[in-house]
Amino acid sequence: MLLPEELETEIQTMVREAEHVEEKLIDIIYLLQNHFGCFSDVALGHASRLTGKTTVELEELCTFYDFIYRRPVGRFVIHVCDGVACWMHHENSLFQYLCEKLGVGVGEVTEDGLFTVLPTACLGNCHNAPAMLINGKHYGRLTPKKVDEIIDELRENADNIIQCLCR
Repeated sequence: MLLPEELETEIQTMVREAEHVEEKLIDIIYLLQNHFGCFSDVALGHASRLTGKTTVELEELCTFYDFIYRRPVGRFVIHVCDGVACWMHHENSLFQYLCEKLGVGVGEVTEDGLFTVLPTACLGNCHNAPAMLINGKHYGRLTPKKVDEIIDELRENADNIIQCLCR
């Protein structure tokens, strides 16, 4: 599968202008992930070709970061903070609540293709615990009612929200 010419050119420019290609790898991965919907094997091949990195080197990088998705995900990726502060501020599991509400397990996509729920070690939003991050937007001081309102709003406005599969 070919890349759109403007995306290929953008990545080539990033590589050419970088002192060391490693400083741009995450940005390149995010561009490809946003284009393909996940950092698929096809995207991995393009990244390798354009950066000169082996697929093994890129795969190692992907396994380190929570925000690189090697499998298809929903339009809205919900990262639920599993850090100590968030865990302490929610008497029941926020993660479990979301999975039950949406009818999915860890990393699965809802039937409507809208949501994926993933745990993450810390969002750096402890002062607003419990917290979650959805497509780069922080939500904090969560309660089941507030979570329900957020999910309902995303469902209602899904077609008008630009998808961003990155941090």
